[in-house]
Amino acid sequence: MSRIGKKPVDIKGLKVSLTENKVKIKGKLGELEKVLHPNNSYKVVDDELIVTRPNESKESKSLHGLSRALIDNMVIGVTEGFTKTLDIVGVGYKAELKGKSILLNLGYSHPIYFMPPEEITLECATPTQIKITGIDKELVGLVAAKIRSFRKPEPYKGKGIKYSNEVIVKKAGKTAGK
Repeated sequence: MSRIGKKPVDIKGLKVSLTENKVKIKGKLGELEKVLHPNNSYKVVDDELIVTRPNESKESKSLHGLSRALIDNMVIGVTEGFTKTLDIVGVGYKAELKGKSILLNLGYSHPIYFMPPEEITLECATPTQIKITGIDKELVGLVAAKIRSFRKPEPYKGKGIKYSNEVIVKKAGKTAGK
């Protein structure tokens, strides 16, 4: 069995409803719903959700672990939530919250306005830091990647938008001629 797939998902204190291959989980932060692969079967037993696979094929094994991990991410999302932090590096580069949207000045001739989806909350603790929060891990990562794509860090000075835990390996510039 898959090491990840065989672990039960603890759903104590959550409201879970299962229909064929759709899982709906409701917690203190909100409600998430996801359609999972129909080959796997899903059961709730004593405050635990168990995912089982039909056979031992390679595809079934990989989908078994994936389905369990997706459900676990949903449980973590509705209980604790997910957060990604972006750092803005560069002279004159800054972010500013305008209502629900964010205004980014990234060295272009124009400012960039970004409106996040309804489920996502943006914060600007400082003008050079953006905090993205939500209950859907996939959506939080997607919004962070979209904001980062406006000005990816360049390898010579490290200017741009980077994840807070990302390390930029800097290249050496051209050296003077002979």
